[in-house]
Order: sequence, then structure tokens, then C-alpha cells
Amino acid sequence: MDFRKLLDKNEFVFLDGGMGTTFLDLGVETGEIPELLNLTSPEVLEKIHGMFLDAGSMILYSNTFGANRYKLEESGYTVDEVVGAGIANLKRAIEKSGKEAYAALDVGPLGRLMEPGGDLSFEEAYDVFAEIVRAGKGADLIVIETMTDLTEMRAALLAAKENSDKPVMCTMSFELNGRTFTGCSCSAMALSLTALGADAIGVNCSLGPAELIPIVEEISHWTHIPLIAKANAGLPDPVTGRYNVNAEDFAATVVKFADLGVKILGGCCGTSPAYIAELKKVLAGKKFVPRKEEVTGGSEIPTAICSASRTVVIDQPRIIGERINPTGKKRFKEALVNNDINYILGQAIEQVNAGADILDVNVGLPDIDEKAMMVRTVKALQGVTDLPLQVDSTIPEVLEAALRVYNGKPIVNSVNGEEESLQKILPIVKKYGACVLGLTLDKNGIPATVEERFAIAKRILDRATAIGIPKRDVFIDCLTMTASTEQAAAMVTVNSVHRVKHELGLKTALGVSNISFGLPNRELITSSFLQICLANGLDLPIINPNIAVIAGAVRAYKVLANIDKDSREYIAAYNTAAPQAAPPPSNAMEATPEGLMYAVQSGLKQDGARITEKLLETTDAMKIIDEVLIPALDKAGADFEKGAIFLPQLILSAGVAQAAFEVIKSKMPADSEKVSKGKVVLATVKGDIHDIGKNIVKVLLENYGFDVIDLGRDVEYEAVAEAAAPEDVKLVGLSALMTTTLKSMEDTIKLVKERRPDIKVVVGGAVLTPEFAEKIGADFYSRDAKQTVDIARIVYSE
Repeated sequence: MDFRKLLDKNEFVFLDGGMGTTFLDLGVETGEIPELLNLTSPEVLEKIHGMFLDAGSMILYSNTFGANRYKLEESGYTVDEVVGAGIANLKRAIEKSGKEAYAALDVGPLGRLMEPGGDLSFEEAYDVFAEIVRAGKGADLIVIETMTDLTEMRAALLAAKENSDKPVMCTMSFELNGRTFTGCSCSAMALSLTALGADAIGVNCSLGPAELIPIVEEISHWTHIPLIAKANAGLPDPVTGRYNVNAEDFAATVVKFADLGVKILGGCCGTSPAYIAELKKVLAGKKFVPRKEEVTGGSEIPTAICSASRTVVIDQPRIIGERINPTGKKRFKEALVNNDINYILGQAIEQVNAGADILDVNVGLPDIDEKAMMVRTVKALQGVTDLPLQVDSTIPEVLEAALRVYNGKPIVNSVNGEEESLQKILPIVKKYGACVLGLTLDKNGIPATVEERFAIAKRILDRATAIGIPKRDVFIDCLTMTASTEQAAAMVTVNSVHRVKHELGLKTALGVSNISFGLPNRELITSSFLQICLANGLDLPIINPNIAVIAGAVRAYKVLANIDKDSREYIAAYNTAAPQAAPPPSNAMEATPEGLMYAVQSGLKQDGARITEKLLETTDAMKIIDEVLIPALDKAGADFEKGAIFLPQLILSAGVAQAAFEVIKSKMPADSEKVSKGKVVLATVKGDIHDIGKNIVKVLLENYGFDVIDLGRDVEYEAVAEAAAPEDVKLVGLSALMTTTLKSMEDTIKLVKERRPDIKVVVGGAVLTPEFAEKIGADFYSRDAKQTVDIARIVYSE
């Protein structure tokens, strides 16, 4: 059976429903690792799969959601054994049913935080997912689901595509604000996964069908491939474990997904075979109507690049910051040779504050390992800024290494008209779904005429589209010559930009500053040339945004060209008598409280530690903590709560504060207890093995100066009570993600309170509500890690 042909038919495709829900309905005791039932109770899995087949499911998920090496490491079973058994059970059920259906290898998240906020690297995550994919070789297709981190999703998708030839479906879990837990946007998810070659994408879990409608609609604007919707049955009742949307209401709402052009429909938590049967009944006789983008191959999709949390649409001039480049920069070259990543990050932050929309990243230097430095730089930059990147190198291996770890859809700078360049660079761009910047030069150098540059641009476009790179992802740089030596070439560049933009219909880029080299008052020449190019169709000026008159030329043009409506961006940039100054660069941050606060807010760990060490020579430790570190963290927390930054940035800011705390402790060993804000016991309750949320809470608490006693996951009641026994412990934090373990949480609280009536307990987790927290005896309910910190501060201020 060819899954891709199934997608081509004008018919709906039905998935199955919630595996855990069906376990509960059948009274099956799943134990700590439900995936082990593949080996211990295969007949139960065959029965469940058979129930969904009878309900009309056409694609069924294997019971392998958490079957990874981390979860299985203490079980005595291997990934090969558990995954292999899961696929075999599903295949047998399909064969026995006599129905035509597909067995999908189900791959879920690994339960660990990815870099830079956590300790799991992209490369390690890839290896874990690759092991699962190889173990599931008997499946018909691969499903990667319930992801909230785009980095982790990309690692899983690349592992699937590079270790298998099977189709891949990808779904992520979104919050009501239209972003995932880690801040990934709908547009970034759709652009990135479409670019990497997923066969279908969409949403699953986290929300009910009604709440997912606007999220699915937003995703539909950014991709041409088939869409998936696998909603929860509403919200769970923590007391009964049942969800609040019945099968009839669920199906009636899911029909609205069909009207949005969603092809693949099913159910997640709380949905049983009855839900799928009802859904199929409601859609009986209704033909699937492809979205226009599916028919046209995506011609309506905007030209855009993205990071995980920011999408930049190239529908107006966008500034590409040029400063992360060693050419002509002695200090930058020194930073590369000395592995001074903080200097590079400082250059990035300066450009962000000066108004760059995209950052060019070039670390090419003969004296260093460019590939290793590029990977390190890209990873580090993604920790301190959410601007999309333009990866800049002449070496194919360097470009590919950067594209593997880049968390979004970047620009590749560059390809040119030489045959070797076209053959080596374009396939890499195609594989990773990047946009590509083509330079109008070939083996004969930079042509002197508009016609020759235009011909090279067309050659690049034709070769790119011939291998499947969409036209909208091809940008052209017509190249800037130096006016002091080749004065006539300036207008050749301008006219080339005009022709490429208006005749080929491509977006254009240009490194502008070279125009003025060797002339006095360079900024006047550069800004004037920039304005002429913008008027002739330049979309992506590559400039130094720190030079006010150059960045200002772009802002002024957007006002005069009626792009910046009501001059809002211009006014925001110039709302005082002079342009607002950018914060001090990292190499100018000396031992000042302002410098330390800037380091925390910018995620610059090395600078934070360095400044703290210097400040301690003249400033009391507790003054640094109370008047600088805590206020800086509060500012980051406030930005997080209003959506100005997202979880990775919050964790990085907290990491800088933690580095500062460590310096303070190391300098004051005799008084180190004074540094601690108090002790907090954390645990994921008995029977629950999901601890990523608890781990995030731990990171933030420690970085606010609290000592955390982390008991881990699946923790016995007695262990929690014992850890909470000392009088200097005033707060216990309990986490649960599964409705089946909420009784454990209640019993744990009861035992802790019997031993220590005065102690406070805070609880959190996706299945909890404030009302239920109060009902089971908790003192506080926390919706997220930052609120837990606020609660700890209240408790220890009493």
C-alpha cells in the first residue's frame, strides 16, 4: 500500500484515538511504562487496535510513544524489543481484521530539555530517534507527535528521513496563545517541517477541538502539504480522569477542521473508538476539498524565513545585519581564534537592538575549524536571539553542519553561477528546505553588464527550481562594486536589481557598504546608494544596522514608499530628539550593576560571571543578589509572562544568574548559606514518569538562589515526606502529568502534612486545576515554572 497515494485521493483519512484512554476504559493496569505491555500483554494491544479498526481508523499508531532508551534504561528491555513488539502487535491486528489500514510507528518526545536551556544536544537526540526509527522498520509510516520543541522535532524528522524511506507525519502540541510550550509559533512549525520534507503536518493533544480551530487555520496559511488534526476530547476532570467533550460534540466540532482543508483526522487524549466511529459517520458522504495551496504547490505561501519563535516575511525591505563576519575586522578574527563566543553574541545583540531583522553568520577564517565554530555559533546565537539567521560560507560541509542544527528556516549565503557551486550547494539547500541567496558571478568573475548578471540570476533560478526548490525561496544578490574604482558599476547593480525583481519576480539582496570603500564620508554614499536600490526593488539590504544613518535610510524609505503604515515603525525608532542608543556592547560591559543586569537579560553567561567576580571586589554579595540579580530575573519573568520572550530565553537568563550565584558562593565559602534563599523539595509523584516540567521548575528555582532537593520522578510518598522533614524546608513542589497519578499526589500531600502541618505544598501539571489543587490539600497551584518561583519567594518571606 502506498501511503502517499492515499494522500492524493480526495477523501478524508481517519486516525485512531487515545491509547491511554482506551487502556483506562478496558481497566488495563499500564504500570510505569505502558509500552512494556507490547511484550507482557500483546493480546491487549491487538484488542485495542482491533477496536479502532472496527471504528474506521485507517492509520493506527503503535504503542511506542515513549519507547526510547532513556525511558527503558531500567526496564531490562531494549528499544529494539519494545518497538519491534509494538509494530508486530499492530500488524497482526490489521491482518486479522482483514481491513486495509496502515501501521504507524509512533514516536513521542524524549522528556529532556534540549540545548541551550537543557543538557540534551541535537546530535544526541538525533541518535536516540534514529535508534527508534531503525527498530520500527516494519511499520508502514512514521508519526512524530506531541512535540513542543522545534529543535527536538527537527532531530526526530531528520532521523526518520535519514534512517528510513517511509512517509513521515509530524504533529506538535500548542497552547491557547498559538505557541508551543517552548514558544514555537504555528508559522515557524509549518515552514520548518514543510521545508524538511514532512509528508503531512498538524496538531495533536493539549487542547480540545474548538480551541484548536484557530491554530489549525493559522498553520494552513504557511504550508501546501496535507494537514492533520488530532484533538483531545476537551479538558480532563482531575477527579474522574474523564474528558468533558463527548463523542457527538467532538465529531460535530471536528467537521470544522474539514472545512479548513484538513485531510487527516483523529483523536488524542480522552478519545476512544466511539469518537472515531462518530467522526466517520458525520463525515460520511462529504468529499475532501484540497486547499488552493495544495493544488498549486504552495504559490500562495508567503516568502518567509524563521527561527522557532519568530517568522520574518519578506514582503518589505528587511535588514540583514552584517557584523558577524571576520572580513576586515581584527577584533572579530581574534574572537574566532580565541573561541570567544561571547564577543560574537555581543555583536548579535547589538544588531538586534539596532533593528536588524535577520543576522548573517560568517565565521570563515583559515586558522580555525570553521565547521565546528559555525555549529557552535549557530547554537549559541539561537540561545540569545530569536532573529532568523543567514548562514554564510563557501564550504558545503560547513553549510550543511549549520543547517542541521539551525532551528527554523534560514537563508543560505550563497550559491553562484559556477557549475561546481550549483552542483554542490543547491542539493544541500533542497534537503534542508532553506532559502538560498544566489550571487551573479561565475568562473569569469562579476559581469560588467546588466544582461550578463541577469542571465546568471536566471540560470541559478532555473537550476534551483529544477531540483524542487520553490521559486519563492530563491533570492538574488546582484553584487556591489566599489564606486571609487568602478564608478559606472553602481548603476549596473541598480539596474540588475530592478530587472531581477520585476522580470524574474525574485526577492533581491545586496551587500551595500562596499559601494563607499575608499571614499570620504562613506555613510553619505552608502545611504544614498541604499535608497536608490530600495526604490528599484531591493528587499534584503545587508548592512551594519548600528550605523544610524544607514538603518535610518531603510526606515525612511518604508515611510515614503507607504510600507510603514502611519509611520509607526519610524516613530517607534525615533520617538526622542535623537535615535535611541543601543545598550552597551558586551566588550564594554565593565563591573557595573547595569552591565550585570544587561548580561542576565541578554543571556550572556560568561559576561555575567566575569562582571560578578569584579563587582564582588567592591560590593556586598547580598546587595548584588537583591539589587541586581533578582530584579533582572524579575524583568525576564515579566517579559516571559507577557509573551515578549519564551521559555528558552527565560532559562538562559536564569542560567546567567546561576553562574553569578556560583561565583558568589565560590568567593564566600564560609558564608555560602547566606546566599541561599531557602530549600525546596521537588518530586514527580508516584506512578508518573514525566518530569520535564519539574526539571524546568528546578532550573528556575536554583537560578533564583534556592537550594533544590530534587527527588526525581515516580517518587514514593514516604521519600517525599522524609525529604520534607527538616525544619529549614518550608516548601514542597509536586508534579503530575497523568490523570491516573493524581491520587498519588493527594496521598503524598496527606502524608507530608501529617508529618509537617506547617509546611507548604505547591502542585502543578497539565491535568491540574486550581480547584482540584485546593481539593487535595495543596496550598498553592502553579500554572508554570515562573509562578512556582514567585510562590517560593512568598513562602520564604513569611
